[in-house]
Amino acid sequence: MTTAGVAVSQNTGAGEMTLFGGKTGDVPFPHRAHQSTLGNCDACHGMFPKEKGVVDAMKTDGKLKSKAVMGQCIGCHKDMSKAGEKTGPTSCRACHKKE
Repeated sequence: MTTAGVAVSQNTGAGEMTLFGGKTGDVPFPHRAHQSTLGNCDACHGMFPKEKGVVDAMKTDGKLKSKAVMGQCIGCHKDMSKAGEKTGPTSCRACHKKE
């Protein structure tokens, strides 16, 4: 978007993130790759706002079920795979990494 000849960009967040993954290990999350592939922030952020720590806060407050985000991720990956598109992992261990 440009305003008076000055380019203005939307805050796109971190390129890479590490999401809390519970006992099975944290999840390295390529945020920028998802933005490029999906092109629509609401694909994920329709479930939760674009705020750091909001997923854990929503779980604590009972506003988001424990595995809701994981289910959405895996569901999207499986749908893309069925459509013949390149996608991410669909198994627990492929995402969750114990140190």
